[in-house]
Amino acid sequence: MFLENSITEIPSKGWIEVICGSMFSGKTEELIRRLKRAEFAKQSVEIFKPSIDIRYDEEEVVSHDSTTIKSTPVPSSSNIRILAQNVDVIGIDEAQFFDDELINVCNDLANMGIRVIVAGLDMDYAGKPFGPIPGLLATAEYVTKVHAICMRCGNLAQNSHRFGKNESLVLLGETEEYEPLCRACFGKNRELDRELS
Repeated sequence: MFLENSITEIPSKGWIEVICGSMFSGKTEELIRRLKRAEFAKQSVEIFKPSIDIRYDEEEVVSHDSTTIKSTPVPSSSNIRILAQNVDVIGIDEAQFFDDELINVCNDLANMGIRVIVAGLDMDYAGKPFGPIPGLLATAEYVTKVHAICMRCGNLAQNSHRFGKNESLVLLGETEEYEPLCRACFGKNRELDRELS
């Protein structure tokens, strides 16, 4: 697990940090915290998010607790490579919605000496690895897995359970569409869903 205060030697070149977990686990909040600290240290920062994510705002990255930071919405990961010029730190929110090229883009930027901080869901609503996140986890120097609290039993939650029968991989939503569940409650719920199908 990556803890900023546990680094004893800061690399002189770029690197990748991944913040992952279920919905309502604080991924975006942690991303914003790290980016605002970099801005406070007078580092040049650029933030990107997928242009399809307009739940709270078309341009700002917004956490569930309403913390915000200005961002640039982009339709694909290749746009990040083009727009990320002359910066020290790049933040990428909702990375699971980008194409797999995001892995190469992040590695290229890190190789250019840029600190790349990526936040996203590591699993989809069915509990399967989501988008480019598994590849980023494999190539990142630092990984932070954050957890929500299970809405059924109060244990740590790592799954994003979706209400209803919509089986589209991408369904933007909030508490009306999703709830965080622990492994046991998620498994029971998936089994119940199969029985009702």
